[in-house]
Amino acid sequence: MEVGARGMAEVVHVTVYIARSSADVYAFASDPGNLPLWAEGLARSEVRKEGDAWLLDGPLGTVRVRFALPNDLGVMDHDVELPSGEVVRNPMRVLPNGEGSEFVFSLFRQPGMSAEQFASDRDALEKDLDTLKRLLEGTSRPPTWNVTSG
Repeated sequence: MEVGARGMAEVVHVTVYIARSSADVYAFASDPGNLPLWAEGLARSEVRKEGDAWLLDGPLGTVRVRFALPNDLGVMDHDVELPSGEVVRNPMRVLPNGEGSEFVFSLFRQPGMSAEQFASDRDALEKDLDTLKRLLEGTSRPPTWNVTSG
């Protein structure tokens, strides 16, 4: 990971409000079979189960993804094993927020990643979360974004 002045990796927390219960959002977003419907930055074709992992074909090539065990806390953390063998950890959560939910993805800047590449990854993530929001809300209105740096 790209390390800043305090010895910490640069991170942005991208969140979007979804007008659905956290249980509904979790049920949909935690199902690997639904990834091609909303996570174009990761999966662009059918998802295949192999052992404890899921194989996905997308812009990074064929990747192996392992998700956190199903839980009642809204935790959907997942590790993505790239074709190179490198593993990228991705913290992802859905939190109750009023009558809806806050979907949170923590995006860490990876080693050797330029500022432009990191911004491009954030843009792709925002697009994916916009698609998730629209699918779950059944709307075409623009998303409500909140991006914070850690």
